[in-house]
Amino acid sequence: MRQPEQAPPAAPGPYRFDPEILREYDVRGQVGKNLSEADAFALGCAFGTFVKRKGGSQVCVGYDGRESSPGLAGALIDGLLSTGMSVENVGLGPTPMLYFAVKDHMADGGIMVTGSHNPADYNGFKMTLQSSPVFGETIQELGRMAAAGDFDTGEGQVRESSVIADYVERLLRDFDGGRALKIAWDCGNGSTGEIVRQLTQKLDGEHILLFDEIDGSFPNHHPDPTVDENLIDLIKTVKDRQCDVGIAFDGDGDRIGVVNEKGDVLRCDMLLAIYAREVLEERKGAAIIGDVKCSQVLFDEIARLGGTPVMWKTGHSLIKDKMAQLKAPLAGELSGHIFFGDKWYGFDDGMYCAIRLMNELCDHEDPLSQITAHLPKTFNTPEVRFEVEESEKFDLVTKIVQDLKPLESVDFHVNDIDGVRVTTPDGWWLLRASNTQNVLVTRAEANSAEALEKMKNMVCTEVEKTGYDVSFPPTSKE
Repeated sequence: MRQPEQAPPAAPGPYRFDPEILREYDVRGQVGKNLSEADAFALGCAFGTFVKRKGGSQVCVGYDGRESSPGLAGALIDGLLSTGMSVENVGLGPTPMLYFAVKDHMADGGIMVTGSHNPADYNGFKMTLQSSPVFGETIQELGRMAAAGDFDTGEGQVRESSVIADYVERLLRDFDGGRALKIAWDCGNGSTGEIVRQLTQKLDGEHILLFDEIDGSFPNHHPDPTVDENLIDLIKTVKDRQCDVGIAFDGDGDRIGVVNEKGDVLRCDMLLAIYAREVLEERKGAAIIGDVKCSQVLFDEIARLGGTPVMWKTGHSLIKDKMAQLKAPLAGELSGHIFFGDKWYGFDDGMYCAIRLMNELCDHEDPLSQITAHLPKTFNTPEVRFEVEESEKFDLVTKIVQDLKPLESVDFHVNDIDGVRVTTPDGWWLLRASNTQNVLVTRAEANSAEALEKMKNMVCTEVEKTGYDVSFPPTSKE
């Protein structure tokens, strides 16, 4: 599968990762700068040891379409084998396919080699156990095991396996059918291409596939559906071809982006509101989780529908962990990670989200724009990211929290569960550090255009105090 940079060591020894790649909920870095096949091998040694000491013996491995992914996957597998793990290599595909393999084959753990939506020269590793994600302190523990050379040894075995057909079949099992739909699908040259091809071949209606050839150089547009400019081709196709909906995925397929029949972007917090209605029809009072970036409209809608709204930290592993704690049937992030515990396995899966959205469209004669028409209209910004030094991004936000906390009052609430979310009677704004990029992320929402300008000005003022600048795009009304 690969030609390694150099032959892996015959026996694992102490290895130090660059601390910057040991992130909150995955291991991720820039290939050739702070991420290499040696890192992959050491991670395989550490993760295999970790799983083995928990009584496990089987790990699934998958990889995305980036040019560096096969080599990193090969080195990772070598590391796992050196600990005595039995490895199932499920090959090229999206992250949810790897998660499915872990669940369906009752593996003890899984690792996906993926750079997700980061630039083409980045890559990394998303890890999971059979019943819980791997994140936070556990990732730091893997780093300490590697630094100490605290690895078990053994002789593992590897087998190649394809799970594409089984995965597509399982996706289709929850499709209720109904009216034929015309859908535009934008794979962004990410790892969902083959899955979407096989899925749409089994669906009624008309399906228009954009950029479904897997190409890790992403020649058409960056595979991040939260950035509106990456949806330009999808929007044009939806409008020109009069589609019912446009659906986009990120580079590794665990996130979804949606465009309605008018070509308007449907933010994923509003998508969550659509899903919440169906879920809460059968699960009254259930907890439904949204991350700190989500609109207040979502949390109010969950409560109106009889659910229990829960605001939580951003991060796919953090959300999954909270979801398991609360036994929540649905959770999601503005970034497009949406998690169904209802009928599904609780992991984030853009293709499964598409299936559930198709069900909603089939259940209604109205177009998608009308399904959300009852929700209150707000003025808001999309997520805005601006680059900062990686080493200081968390400290910058901490400083802002420290400055604002003393100002807290009835009309000025400071929520620091993840970054800082300031709420006033006119609206709210958020500033937090990304766990996957050297950026700060901000968003604001208000009940009028004038109030939104106040929110944006507050953000700009606080950011300027740190020595950086942020600019917002023109105001939009949702």
